[in-house]
Amino acid sequence: MKETTDFLQMNLEWTRKPAKTEITNHDVVITTEMGTDLWQRTYYGFSNDNAPVLQARTSEKYFSFIVKTQFESKERFDQCGVAMYLDSDNWFKASIEYEDEKIQRLGSVVTNHGYSDWATTDIPSDIKEMWYRFSRRESDYCIECSMDGKNFKQMRIFHMWEGAGEITFGIYACSPTAGSYKAVFSDMKVTECQWAADGEWRVEK
Repeated sequence: MKETTDFLQMNLEWTRKPAKTEITNHDVVITTEMGTDLWQRTYYGFSNDNAPVLQARTSEKYFSFIVKTQFESKERFDQCGVAMYLDSDNWFKASIEYEDEKIQRLGSVVTNHGYSDWATTDIPSDIKEMWYRFSRRESDYCIECSMDGKNFKQMRIFHMWEGAGEITFGIYACSPTAGSYKAVFSDMKVTECQWAADGEWRVEK
């Protein structure tokens, strides 16, 4: 992929369209619904597979997807961010999950063949926006985060066992426990892969 593409100009498809959403030329607003989440089996023993995901479909092997998230989360586990939802047993998400008035968890979940993991770091609860950069190199992936959309920090590198061919990727938001809130996604673009083969990072011009 050599040119920058506006994500909102791609052919987008919903997996479980939310009851309340708004899409403009500049952003997507999702109003979450109580009891929605993505998780499979590990530790808790339950599966929850009902969060709305808005995605583009691609066979491109090398690219980066960048998005800014802004959110009004206030109930435990409220979350919004980046997703690659292939099917109920194979998917990825990265987001901030609200915990309480003091902390929330910046983290990611990789689900391969029906089992989820969860990698997190605690951050203050007054952070109400975050940028993400999701990069693909064949069936390997990297997720980064940024407070300003310019200086990105690596969150994790991972492999998707079913992620070597055509994939779907995009955004999601949900409220696993109580309540509802608005999640706003903007500045969404797909670029040449910023994750170089030697592990170094390209600087987007």
